[in-house]
Amino acid sequence: MLEAPRDGQGLHSERGKQYIVEHVDLGSCYYRKYFYLREHWNYLGVDETLGPVAVSLRREKLEDHKEHGPQYNYRVIFRTSELTTLRGSILEDAVPSTSKHGTPRGLPLKEVLEYLVPELNAHCLRLALNTPKVTEQLMKLDEQGLSFQLKVGVMYCQAGQSSEEEMYNNESAGPALEEFLQLLGERVRLKGFNKYRAQLDTKTDSTGTHSLYTTYKDYEIMFHVSTMLPYTPNNKQQLLRKRHIGNDIVTIVFQEPGAQPFTPKNIRSHFQHVFVVVRAHNPCSDNTCYSVAVARSRDVPSFGPPIPKDVTFPKSTVFRDFLLAKVINGENAAHKSEKFRAMATRTRQEYLRDLAERHVTNTPIDPSGKFPFISLAHKRKEKSRPHAGAELRSLGAVTWPVHVEDHGAGGELEALLAVSNEFLVLVDQEAKAVVFNCAVRDVIGWTLGSPASMKIFYERGRAWRSAPSTTTPRTSARSSSVSSS
Repeated sequence: MLEAPRDGQGLHSERGKQYIVEHVDLGSCYYRKYFYLREHWNYLGVDETLGPVAVSLRREKLEDHKEHGPQYNYRVIFRTSELTTLRGSILEDAVPSTSKHGTPRGLPLKEVLEYLVPELNAHCLRLALNTPKVTEQLMKLDEQGLSFQLKVGVMYCQAGQSSEEEMYNNESAGPALEEFLQLLGERVRLKGFNKYRAQLDTKTDSTGTHSLYTTYKDYEIMFHVSTMLPYTPNNKQQLLRKRHIGNDIVTIVFQEPGAQPFTPKNIRSHFQHVFVVVRAHNPCSDNTCYSVAVARSRDVPSFGPPIPKDVTFPKSTVFRDFLLAKVINGENAAHKSEKFRAMATRTRQEYLRDLAERHVTNTPIDPSGKFPFISLAHKRKEKSRPHAGAELRSLGAVTWPVHVEDHGAGGELEALLAVSNEFLVLVDQEAKAVVFNCAVRDVIGWTLGSPASMKIFYERGRAWRSAPSTTTPRTSARSSSVSSS
């Protein structure tokens, strides 16, 4: 699938920009940050419908409320074989319970869980062993999709070339490629190299003497450059090169002026899912610039930063940042494809099943037994209702689906408006990316319009308007409870 560039003209602006890393689970470290090395409970089990599951719960004391007394908060993580994990928090006052809210003892964990995850049969759960193995395995599960080390292929396409065989058989780099590589990263000596090596030999030079390495934000990137990998004379397949580049998810195809149009149909690989085609214009001159196109497998979702139409990028650090962000986002997006999702789901299921079968005690989440209603001596206690409006005092974000005018692309953006006790955030529902955020202390006011709409003013009178899909007064009440207005 070829990515369609957005409208544009001329040279790309030289203004610096912080590109967003996309298709990454921003909550992956929730357990590490809020549970690890703190008192909490882990429960494991195999649900008849959901399969193996793992639940982490933690109760934390908050500041007392002047009207509602002692306040407690529950943090919860619910994991299944699906790659999407449920994480969040809820005020104790918001949970219906047979027990009294706000006491040091807390509510029955089973009631908290039944309220938050009603589809789970809590009777299947058993308390996990209190061992480092369990916590380490849970962190590994949660951070399964996080990787800050990438290996990226670079194929060299000379003038008149287009086939995979021709590119692999270019023995050495021409001046245009050398110029591009100098911009892209640092040429490093492999022998003795002690950073991310991407399966390259750093002891005996069997994979070449040098490679290209760089860092961007928190990421380490090692490039498998075709002309830096070993060349085998009289060997059309060049397997010593292809065994590395052919197993890279993202490949940069560098084209000299005059190269034939690139098509991924010429590439024989089941692993290469994204091709970033960089074409040089006026190389090795004061006017060197590059055009970019992307081809991706059909089941790989789109990813940014968007490529402007009919625009070339001057050789600069701005272009380098754009290209590296595109490469990282392409790698992350490829992991959403059917092949990689299936592999990750199988791995996750095996981890969860191993935990549920080998790392549990005999303690259920409800020690009173599975059938408390059998006892005729005691009437079953009714659950009290949650305190009205308790969700408005939540530490975590309360969210509403909204429609926001997108001035950049035109039309409306389907988003989530999230208001926590510290931040107000808009999240693009399709891209799963934050498109706006500000501290709630910077919110100076809001107005309610008709038909149902809300205009929020922040900082020095700047504003944006949304059309909530739910009742605006609840949004207004939440904003009022956390802001200084």
